[in-house]
Amino acid sequence: MQTTQSQTLFEKAKQFIPGGVNSPVRAFRAVGGNPLFIKSAQGPYIIDEDGNQYIELINSWGPMILGHAHPLIQEAVADAIQNSFSFGAPTANEVVMAERIVNMVPSVEKVRMVNSGTEATMAAIRVARGYTGRDKIIKFEGCYHGHGDSFLIAAGSGAVTMGVPDSPGVTKGVANDTLTAPFNDLEAVKTLVEANKGQIAALILEPVVGNMGCVLPAEGYLQALRDLCTKEGIVLIFDEVMTGFRLAKGGAQERFGITPDLTTMGKIIGGGLPVGAYGGKREIMDCVSPAGPVYQAGTLSGNPIAMSAGLAMLTYLDEHPEVYTQLEATGQHITEGFKNSLQKLGLDLTINQIGSMFTLFMTSQPVTDFASAKTTDLAFFGRYFHGMLKRGVYLAPSQYESLFFSTALEDSHIQHIIAANEEALKEAASL
Repeated sequence: MQTTQSQTLFEKAKQFIPGGVNSPVRAFRAVGGNPLFIKSAQGPYIIDEDGNQYIELINSWGPMILGHAHPLIQEAVADAIQNSFSFGAPTANEVVMAERIVNMVPSVEKVRMVNSGTEATMAAIRVARGYTGRDKIIKFEGCYHGHGDSFLIAAGSGAVTMGVPDSPGVTKGVANDTLTAPFNDLEAVKTLVEANKGQIAALILEPVVGNMGCVLPAEGYLQALRDLCTKEGIVLIFDEVMTGFRLAKGGAQERFGITPDLTTMGKIIGGGLPVGAYGGKREIMDCVSPAGPVYQAGTLSGNPIAMSAGLAMLTYLDEHPEVYTQLEATGQHITEGFKNSLQKLGLDLTINQIGSMFTLFMTSQPVTDFASAKTTDLAFFGRYFHGMLKRGVYLAPSQYESLFFSTALEDSHIQHIIAANEEALKEAASL
């Protein structure tokens, strides 16, 4: 496998772009080596600048649920481009898109389009604060909600302590309003709520975590959070940027039967184009300007090209429930294949999987929160990552990321992935 073009591009990129990449995980620092620069993608494959082809299990971090360059999405984008690229004014498809989301997502009675998942979560927090008149929020260790200041907060030293800035540039004042608890630890949340009685505006979480690897909620955990937030007047926010329209037509909230107050969305609703949204109860969303006093705006929000692509994607998912049957089968098939290989090789490693989200953790411990996720052998994962790459399978270049399967994966691709996994694990374990 030659990667000369990628190496040359990376060296040049470092002269003009911080770290040579426009998002940190792309730099391959967690796995070693230099990033591949991608030239094109089709179906289950991506092709780098040197012409190497890989079966790809990132799918642009989730949105390519039908695979890359799906003809339906391509056609929608091509049609929209004929009418120009952006208007900064309302369009018909924004209304159709909003109605489609309201009809598909259980919690959403009104929705506002934005340009990214980060923008959606930042806005949702602001709206929750405006609605409740409270300042503090609760987030969870290992859950990632974008790079907004309120979310770049590390856990404090104890259950009732404030968080501390996790990045230079985040002020202590912001950290003082952010409380952090371990995922799946209900008692820690109760302690925070009790110690900050009447001060917490919102509790935000990924209902299935994707950014410490795929981590599932414990039985009854989401319902217990729902009950606690209802009792205390706290706005419950599900960050479904990854899980929305992926784990079910109506997202994780449909799958688990839990209705949050607000939901943030992204990824799939743009069909791969930059887009996000937040929505929820009518009385909360009516606080958003111009209906209410909470200000949020964006020139490119509801961009006509993104709306056209996203509407094509959501319409297809809404009308083809067999997509989710296929994704469930793919997830189970790959999980079973990986488990068989682990048993054959005598390796005691942990697999977390739900639907089309999947992570192989290089640890023997069950992974239920960020602390248990951090027991993984990162050097082992780095060797495994490059072993898979060598065998034509492109994984997320970090142990702490979920993989995402698409409907473009056929049985031959799945068999290749399972075989490559066994060979890569055997090689990585022997080094």
